[in-house]
Amino acid sequence: MELTLLGTGAPDGLPRHGCPCAACATAIGDEARAATAVLVDGALLLDLTPGPAFAAARAGLSLAGVRQVLLSHPHGGPALEYPAGLPVPGRVPDGRELVLISGHRIRALAVDAPGTGYEVTGLDGDRLLYLPPGAAASGLPERPEPYALVLLDVLGRPDALARLRAAGAVGPTTDVVAVHLDHDVPPGPELHRRLAAAGARAVPDGQTLVVGDYHAVPDLPRRTLVLGGARSGKSVEAERRLDAFPDVVYVATGGTRDGDTEWAARVALHRERRPVSWRTVESCDLVPLLAADGPPLLVDCLALWLTDAMDGVDAWSDEAWANGGERALRERVAELVAAVRNTRRSVVAVSNEVGSGVVPATAAGRRFRDELGRLNAAFAAECEEVLLVVAGQALRLRG
Repeated sequence: MELTLLGTGAPDGLPRHGCPCAACATAIGDEARAATAVLVDGALLLDLTPGPAFAAARAGLSLAGVRQVLLSHPHGGPALEYPAGLPVPGRVPDGRELVLISGHRIRALAVDAPGTGYEVTGLDGDRLLYLPPGAAASGLPERPEPYALVLLDVLGRPDALARLRAAGAVGPTTDVVAVHLDHDVPPGPELHRRLAAAGARAVPDGQTLVVGDYHAVPDLPRRTLVLGGARSGKSVEAERRLDAFPDVVYVATGGTRDGDTEWAARVALHRERRPVSWRTVESCDLVPLLAADGPPLLVDCLALWLTDAMDGVDAWSDEAWANGGERALRERVAELVAAVRNTRRSVVAVSNEVGSGVVPATAAGRRFRDELGRLNAAFAAECEEVLLVVAGQALRLRG
């Protein structure tokens, strides 16, 4: 089964007409996208894009063989263009199935937003899932087989992808393609970086894909370290990397601070950002968590873990540091780094980058800065991907 993406953008397209934002200003060339529409084997058209006949012609195809046109969502704005000779577009009621004269089988799936999702089975038995913009599937069978290809609003609804993974509808070989792309994320490298972190990809308008071509599935790093200064956006970046995955264990190393309202507000802000399917563990005992099998871990952050480790060996005291504290701390760090090397879990860890800031005024402060620098370097050495976040922008240092 082959499909051609006549458009891959949001219903208003990208760039939006008259929008002055930076994302729209830079959406040129392959990053300019018409409203999403998908042509399957020349016989089925899912949704309509402006000028569909011309869009097909630009891809070297014709709409003459289309036997069914299905709409997945209500279309606002100007009236849709219905090319002459095409069947009248319609929507299939949730749960209904139909078989085209071409042999393609279509099943309508309920979604949690206005619209309908479509499961399409080709003549070769491969299956794809197409979801409307801003929607997640809510009508999946209890134990679905993984789809070969899924097209959905990955960036607008990362939880929709997480639900599909949790249900088993998206597996390691499922090709996840982002559609309905809007101007919320800058196009170009940043768009593709964010999608790759979710195990998804975007393609230009007009590209034809072969369903079941597993070579296109992006590889996901198993261990990632996200560095950044204060309020750089490093925690947001780390959380974003896992928000398309279910059952994440969020390991908070900061603990609680009785009577500190400012700290409580920080903790509450972090909790509000997390998906409801995530579980929070407040602990600095990272080694057992890394050694155990289970869902992905998000550790936030290593600087607070180090603070706890230095408290445990009284490393703030010059005397204790000289009389075994340094050796004890290095042993704890080595144990953690070894656990990162040997873990089989997916891990995203956050840490502060303090080496570029103000030189601490005390010996204890300088000791913490130096030890955190050493910890970051040792931890990064065991990671497939290392990022530095500056002013909310992620710079890839490795991977």
